[in-house]
Amino acid sequence: MKKRLNPADRLIVALDVPTAPEALHWVRRLKKCGVTRFKVGSELFTAAGPEIVKKINAKGGRVFLDMKYFDIPNTMAGAVRQAAKLKPFLINVHALAGPRAMRECAKALKKAGGGAKLIAVTILTSFDAAELEKANIKAPTQKTVVNLTRAALDSGLAGVVASSEEIAKLRQRFGEKFLVGTPGVRPAWAAKNDQVRTATPLKAIKDGADYIVVGRPILSARRPADAAKKIIEEIETASG
Repeated sequence: MKKRLNPADRLIVALDVPTAPEALHWVRRLKKCGVTRFKVGSELFTAAGPEIVKKINAKGGRVFLDMKYFDIPNTMAGAVRQAAKLKPFLINVHALAGPRAMRECAKALKKAGGGAKLIAVTILTSFDAAELEKANIKAPTQKTVVNLTRAALDSGLAGVVASSEEIAKLRQRFGEKFLVGTPGVRPAWAAKNDQVRTATPLKAIKDGADYIVVGRPILSARRPADAAKKIIEEIETASG
């Protein structure tokens, strides 16, 4: 049974910034308005290394380590094993790496311990059908996401990353016991930027997302703390 989350804990702020000092500035600033969970992705991790995760942990934040590992099974399992040592609450791999790789990663995480959950990226929210076809993925986007989710859950993962357009279908097909993280979330008052399959926080949570990932609508806002508070209020409304 999944633990019921507080509204503020369902917001993950994407720290897509180039330096550790800038990331830690945002952690300090946003914690004051109730934000506790932060995404560390490729840009920040490449710039600041594993220490940034430890520093966010030390400040009371919890980290979603968004590295989207995608390689041969042995290499992915090794990466997950090392990631677990940093004590994030979420780690992700890419579902397109295949069932064998996902199974190996799930085994590696279970053996490593640390309490992190392993989830799989399905199709990035920057992709539309035309872009997928160029990548030689010709099945409809929703069908592809459903198939990748089935593979991830059958491989022992705790959940997936999927856009709001697919959540309702995933809940209908696979139930409520797995985690869904939804990136590309854009409040009605924010620009879409390079995201294609987007939704408001209200819609994403109502559709069944456990976590929503929001970056630029908060970090680029004139009043970032107010923007975060508005999103948390939207999550609370959607949560009933």
